[in-house]
Amino acid sequence: MIIGIPLFFLELSVGQRIRRGSIGVWNYISPTLGGIGFASCVVCFFVALYYNVIIGWSLFYFSQSFQHPLPWDQCPLVKNASHTFVEPECEKSSATTYYWYREALNISNSLSESGGLNWKMTLCLLAAWVLVCLAMIKGIQSSGKIMYFSSLFPYVVLICFLVRGLLLNGSMDGIRHMFTPKLEIMLEPKVWREAATQVFFALGLGFGGVIAFSSYNKRDNNCHFDAVLVSFINFFTSVLATLVVFAVLGFKANIINEKCITQNSEKILKLLKIGNLSQDMIPHHINFSSITADDYNLVYDIIQKVKEEEFPALGLKSCQIEDELNKAVQGTGLAFIAFTEAMTHFPASPFWSVMFFLMLVNLGLGSMFGTIEGIITPIVDTFKVRKEILTVICCLVAFLIGLIFVQRSGNYFVTMFDDYSATLPLLIVVILENIAISQVYGMDKFMEDLKDMLGFSPNQYYYYMWKYVSPVVLLFLLVASIVQMGLSPPGYNAWIEEKATEEFLSYPPWGMIVCISLMILAILPVPIVFIVRRCNLIDDSSGSLAAVSYKRGRIIKEPVNLEGDDASLIHGKIPSELPSPNFGKNIYRKQTGSPTLDTAPNGRYGIGYLMADMPDMPESDL
Repeated sequence: MIIGIPLFFLELSVGQRIRRGSIGVWNYISPTLGGIGFASCVVCFFVALYYNVIIGWSLFYFSQSFQHPLPWDQCPLVKNASHTFVEPECEKSSATTYYWYREALNISNSLSESGGLNWKMTLCLLAAWVLVCLAMIKGIQSSGKIMYFSSLFPYVVLICFLVRGLLLNGSMDGIRHMFTPKLEIMLEPKVWREAATQVFFALGLGFGGVIAFSSYNKRDNNCHFDAVLVSFINFFTSVLATLVVFAVLGFKANIINEKCITQNSEKILKLLKIGNLSQDMIPHHINFSSITADDYNLVYDIIQKVKEEEFPALGLKSCQIEDELNKAVQGTGLAFIAFTEAMTHFPASPFWSVMFFLMLVNLGLGSMFGTIEGIITPIVDTFKVRKEILTVICCLVAFLIGLIFVQRSGNYFVTMFDDYSATLPLLIVVILENIAISQVYGMDKFMEDLKDMLGFSPNQYYYYMWKYVSPVVLLFLLVASIVQMGLSPPGYNAWIEEKATEEFLSYPPWGMIVCISLMILAILPVPIVFIVRRCNLIDDSSGSLAAVSYKRGRIIKEPVNLEGDDASLIHGKIPSELPSPNFGKNIYRKQTGSPTLDTAPNGRYGIGYLMADMPDMPESDL
């Protein structure tokens, strides 16, 4: 309500009004703010680099799911000359954890040990980039058709998973845990930071993808309705996905809890045999061979009260489902360890595994289309390059850089990029976008534009949100994020092979330099473009980037080049065949005596500015 809907509506309406990608939009609003669009492109590129690696991992698991039993169901056995034994690393952890770290990632012990390329994952990453490239090469038309499948299929899978999950033993414990609020945590700034990050990523704020897609909308499209609808669908999808996750985690916690009760019941029986515990302590109705969770907790409490000081030496565990559910799993650990482990206990587990990883690939590709569109549309709009060639070059360069993520230490680089390359720069980009509209362009003027475009005035709620509330909340989040980064030591969880556990390690000095460089690189275009444009460091008459000199209301200089026009890509027509646009009332006239008729940027129409050569020229001719 404070950040998501208002800023999503802002990006949609700006793109639809000005009809350009993120670079062109902010150039139009103020040439000195053109760096915001470039910063969005850089953030999109950083996110695309590591996000596609996750799709690669999902493809690997998807390819391994067509076998029964699943390869991560049991620990592998190792044979030597005399006997066979269980792989020690697997025995100390679990079958799914071992499979993820050793079989899939073949992970090294730290960020500094690169360990060479992991060929299985390199091929999966290549496959992921080929998929993205083929889907994006034809532009928005083809990615739109693919989107129908990639958007709707996950709902089918999630609903199937929810029904299956609710029938599992212990699923209600998980859902109860999900809906039990922990109010004390609401006071921590970290929670609000995580929530804001989730909203940015879920709605694609600051990436430029929303602006890029909305620039293809019809000029009178009701983008307010779109913004509210998408935000609510997004919210309910998150709740649906979370229900599935907690139902499955509740089931998993139940299985672990049953194991814990069985092991500790055996311990109690041993202690009774050797006389450390008296038989009189145990209530008569309790049968250790088929003990329930409630009965075990009753026995545990009795022993704890009777053996007050000696109790810790007995080595008994309390075995509470809540304790198991409180062990937070997030990120890759949730999808590739917790969920895969739960699915091994499902009947017909390969089927569920295939569906789950197909869904992950789908969701990942859906996000990637928006991210890549956020890089390609602004560059095509600004530099007039061919979309197909740019797409192929972009995907190829990203694959080559992405090879750092498929080394044996690649997972640590994914964590680094996830923590540092996107969150903070995105916050800064969104703050600048908000300030650009509310302070530089002018809130009243923007509301007028919206009224002209939509045919009605949006609620005053948006006026106050954009002008006062959202910028203040975002600035508070930015300060909280910087403080948090300063207070908590930057580091990552490394998998130590010998101990078969995760251990928190600090980044080496070069790692810290990379982290800081990622943040600076992402936000660097903003000050650079500001200084260049403010001080006129690039001559406007050269055919360079600054040759497109934007003034609010009109364009002074831009070559008329309608080849490979994006508008014609959508309609499948050459620009001259496009229907006459409806401009509304705002018509800005070009200075009289000008000999040529300029086109709108990239040959698109309905930009809220129109340059007419003669006062009496009919609109249809334009």
